[in-house]
Amino acid sequence: MARAAAGLRPLPVPGLGLVLVLLGGLLLRGGAAAAGARAEPCQAPRQWEGRTVTYEHGTGRNTRAAVSYDGPNQRLRVLEERKALIPCKKFFEYIFLYKDAVMFQIEQVTKLCSKVALTEPWDPYDIPANSTYEDQYYIGGPGDKIMVQEWSDRKPARKLESWVGVYTVTDCYPVQETYTKNYSVTTSTRFFDLQLGIADPSVFTPPSTCQAAQLRKMEGEC
Repeated sequence: MARAAAGLRPLPVPGLGLVLVLLGGLLLRGGAAAAGARAEPCQAPRQWEGRTVTYEHGTGRNTRAAVSYDGPNQRLRVLEERKALIPCKKFFEYIFLYKDAVMFQIEQVTKLCSKVALTEPWDPYDIPANSTYEDQYYIGGPGDKIMVQEWSDRKPARKLESWVGVYTVTDCYPVQETYTKNYSVTTSTRFFDLQLGIADPSVFTPPSTCQAAQLRKMEGEC
């Protein structure tokens, strides 16, 4: 206090600023590592409705859809959204009933129906218990951001992952899921406008035209 009153300044310590910067970086990195060590997969909602955009990297095609997801009953309904008039493009509704190992494909205009056997097992929108924590970060900017965690199926003996999921920290809503195969990304799906619950469970009931369903999948082009 006496030195301040006398107008004396403490002498600068050479390199002190750099030391503080490095120390701060180590503390931040250590905090992130500690968060990863404590992280446990959250429990994602088991029933919800919302919208998705799925990008197929092989074809470069985006598919927008309204989705109803019923985890306990292993049911999924996907209604492709028609955002513009595309010549020779057909839009479908898909009803996946995994407990029955069957998928119904309904053409939205004619209601023509296909019934196809499901060969892949049920793959819920959640974070498997044996997942590997990858990162935690904010989506968005100041005043408008959401904290998410990133998980994968990467294991120490296998450096590359075949699935990466991004889920919100607060309520464990899916934000994005990415799948890879043979070292290449196959699909990326983004989720938004999610609402808990199923407003109308009848969306999982195929229409009457499916009683005379054909046994082959329909093509999406003319």
